[in-house]
Amino acid sequence: MTIRLYNTLTRKLEDFHPLEPGKVGFYSCGPTVYHYTHLGNLRTFLHNDFLKRMFLANGYDVRHVMNITDVGHLTNDEDDSGEDKMEKGAARDNKSVWDIAKFYKGEFMRDFNDLNMIAPTVMPHATDYIAEQIELVQKLQDLGYTYEIPGDGIYYDTSKFAAYGALTGGTLSGNRAGARVGFNDAKRNPSDFALWKYSPTDTKRQMEWDSPWGVGFPGWHAECSAMSMKLLGNHFDIHTGGEDLSRIHHANEIAQSEPITGAPWVNTWLHYSFLLDKSGEKMAKSKGEFLGMDAVRNRGYDPMVYRYFVAMGHYQSQLAFSWETMDATAKSYANLTRRVADLLASDGKPVNQGVYTKWHDDMLAAMSDNLKTASVLVLVQDFIKSADIDDATKLALVRFADDLLGLQFIDRAQKLRALENETAPAEIVALAESRATAKANRDWATADALRAEIENAGWSVLDGRDGYKIVKRV
Repeated sequence: MTIRLYNTLTRKLEDFHPLEPGKVGFYSCGPTVYHYTHLGNLRTFLHNDFLKRMFLANGYDVRHVMNITDVGHLTNDEDDSGEDKMEKGAARDNKSVWDIAKFYKGEFMRDFNDLNMIAPTVMPHATDYIAEQIELVQKLQDLGYTYEIPGDGIYYDTSKFAAYGALTGGTLSGNRAGARVGFNDAKRNPSDFALWKYSPTDTKRQMEWDSPWGVGFPGWHAECSAMSMKLLGNHFDIHTGGEDLSRIHHANEIAQSEPITGAPWVNTWLHYSFLLDKSGEKMAKSKGEFLGMDAVRNRGYDPMVYRYFVAMGHYQSQLAFSWETMDATAKSYANLTRRVADLLASDGKPVNQGVYTKWHDDMLAAMSDNLKTASVLVLVQDFIKSADIDDATKLALVRFADDLLGLQFIDRAQKLRALENETAPAEIVALAESRATAKANRDWATADALRAEIENAGWSVLDGRDGYKIVKRV
């Protein structure tokens, strides 16, 4: 199957050609574990998972590296100023930096697993690769790309790298004029960035290390270059991240890597668009208030509903989040799960291979064409509704769709069937009878109110030609 992806570097859709046939190496920027992960970040990680599943379905051996940032990420990415986010988080929670790193990584992994994401091949911590980051800075110093700001740290001189800003179509002068680039009078160029920061003399940091330049800690950008080179080699296939990383973080990664590895360091760059909150703004931790998976779970949504919501969009388009949209998504997911539950009786029966291959290839083609997850969902709806496809073939296709999108339709359908064997208590049966009477009298407002009361009690009423059925909610 031909795979096409939009390459931010070339700003066009390209056929994917691996460096090594049958294998793909990709690096994705992971979480900074100083706080809970918000839904916007999780959208990015879900797109990584869709990417990985697409390659696996195409028969690739996938080596995926995702870092855990536990040092060096300052509150102001643009000009390397402010507090280290890890130190700030430790002060907020009144814990050690090491404790909050462990705690928030654990919370991130809970969300990661609840959303049914496949674990990375390697998940390195920045603090375990300090020696490699020091070595990176030393190489750049030897090549003449660095300078020192006394009392501050070792900086990268972006004027020495002719291709700086090429990832987003800019130049050094264009980046200098950018409104969001910080202006530090001590820097030679506004776009220059810290490779190694000195520890402050008036306070003791919890995370600091000896280096050839003095006690300090690495700049945030250094970890991704150092760890990807160590774990994927000097040249690899794909680097991914949120669209906000392209202009500074990823531009800096390229600038500090290609003088050492040669160009191109990475063949394909994928960037995922923002999740917008109710105000229409990018969801971000820096705003102080954000929604995480706990908000989703506490409102009673299956985590698969959020995954389904993300799959209904496209990674290059912004996606607006609201609880109203989640309600609609939950109903759509429940309806599909209900249909899949009706197919389970055909498990083990012969599959029509010709029909299966046609729909299988259509789904894989949509996914391979720049990760069109929404198109795959349309195909799932279509084959499930089709009167021309037998149930055993439909069930086999759902299994493949689960592999491709990770939406666990089979798992949830099996749980639904088990719950259907539970007997509703008398008070729920009475509410369902009252609702049936209200419907017969065309009293839709009362019928809707009774349905809501039944659902709030953890049950659902399924209407059919032969009457209604009461089932336990999944």
